[in-house]
Amino acid sequence: MGLEDAGDLVLHIILSKIGPEGTAIVACVSKRLQISASEESLWSIFCSLHLNISTPLDPYGDPAPSFKRAYQMWRESFRMYPWSLVKRVRTCWDNLKQWLSLNFPEAKATLRKGCTEDDLEEVETALKVKLPLPTRLLYRFVDGQEPSSPSNGVMGIIGGYSAYSHEVNVYLLPLKEVIRETNEILGHLEISRRLNLIVVAVSALSTMKIFFLDCANGQLYTGTGARQMLPCVPESLVRSVHETNGDQQQDAMLLWLEEHGRRLQTGVIKIREQDGFKSISLFPEIPPLCSVAVTNGVQVRASSVFIPEMSNLRDQPPAYWYAYSIRMSLVPEGCILKGTTHSSCQLYWRHWSIRADDQVIDTVNGEAVIGQYPLLKAGEEEEFVYESCSSFPTTSGSIEGSFTFVPGSLKDSKGSQFEVQVAEFPLKLPDYIF
Repeated sequence: MGLEDAGDLVLHIILSKIGPEGTAIVACVSKRLQISASEESLWSIFCSLHLNISTPLDPYGDPAPSFKRAYQMWRESFRMYPWSLVKRVRTCWDNLKQWLSLNFPEAKATLRKGCTEDDLEEVETALKVKLPLPTRLLYRFVDGQEPSSPSNGVMGIIGGYSAYSHEVNVYLLPLKEVIRETNEILGHLEISRRLNLIVVAVSALSTMKIFFLDCANGQLYTGTGARQMLPCVPESLVRSVHETNGDQQQDAMLLWLEEHGRRLQTGVIKIREQDGFKSISLFPEIPPLCSVAVTNGVQVRASSVFIPEMSNLRDQPPAYWYAYSIRMSLVPEGCILKGTTHSSCQLYWRHWSIRADDQVIDTVNGEAVIGQYPLLKAGEEEEFVYESCSSFPTTSGSIEGSFTFVPGSLKDSKGSQFEVQVAEFPLKLPDYIF
């Protein structure tokens, strides 16, 4: 039996399986097949599967007259790119936008509408570079973010960390800012334009945190305090893409954003709210990158983030800097000591054991944490959070220790002091640097 003899339902199923390209070919065979191949229900399936749209929209989010026309407009708009790459970039942005919609809509609102091919050519002309195809597509879908400021909240979609007065929160630059920041930063750092570097992301809070895209090899870099360039994506992945797809298929920036989206969606990193402002915290929240220990009802969670902009790998020994975050809270049942329950307890003392390559290089003993004696109370939803930083001579280290607490409070002790474990947490040069 040929396609002409198939019933409408069978024909619909067949066409949905062979995809839009096959359907377009079948439409040329006869009048009946042309009618079947033009059904809106069929093209709505293609739009859903390939473009993740449930209503007819063009690439700029404007209404299209039909699903078939919407699909055609997408193909026409991106005809100069491999369609598989278009779908991959679209999926990357869809995943990020979905997470932002649910968890950080204020940051999603800062994402700019996609740029045009003319906008991309303007950047290439102004900066004398040839943008990798994935980077071009990333900007075709989203032209970076509207700059934020501490006064209206820090809404970088990459996020950041803090340690003492050093605060970082990274956002993606729109193309106009890419031109301005590249000219300004490369000139200030006296970096040769022949290196094909452009600035694609910076911190809204610290001018030290900058991300450079190398348009020649497709790698994404960030700088150290000694002006060394560290790759932000594993070199093996970028080389693999280069060997498979050629010079125009480099996608370190795409790999970087895909990995960031995975970490957000799996809960490795989350939103932090402080002083009424929300931001994405890069301190990991789940094991093995985050350690968790509960002692007598006191829970302590700890994790770290590499700080490239403070590091100096030219020193002998080199200085790898890490920020670490300690989050402590009292379980709802309270503090339990020798069968007695207390509704509060207060920190008095800290002890740290610091290792580099499994060798103890330092121990720390002292009162308080960052000058504070946190009082933990049962039923409080918010954790007490403090952040600090430390320098290591190797790429791999760890910290573990304990806190000494007093049941009740320091002014009104309800019993003997007790030790609370801080389980070992890693400080390691990561594969992906954010």
